[in-house]
Amino acid sequence: MARSARELFEEAMRLDPEERATLMRLLIESLDAESEEGAADAWVAEVERRMAELDSGAVQSISWDELRARLYRR
Repeated sequence: MARSARELFEEAMRLDPEERATLMRLLIESLDAESEEGAADAWVAEVERRMAELDSGAVQSISWDELRARLYRR
């Protein structure tokens, strides 16, 4: 017989904090695996594209202070 989410939660709350953290990580990873298939490869490609733009001079970086000032002016 399958237990409800509430029953599983109540049982999990009896675990020590480290075991609860492990359970939480495993549950989150199971969701990430389902919803973000290929996301890691897409992020690597995006980072590489942005690095190439910086290296080629196609874009210029700005400091955090400048970015914050621009945002506050909006």
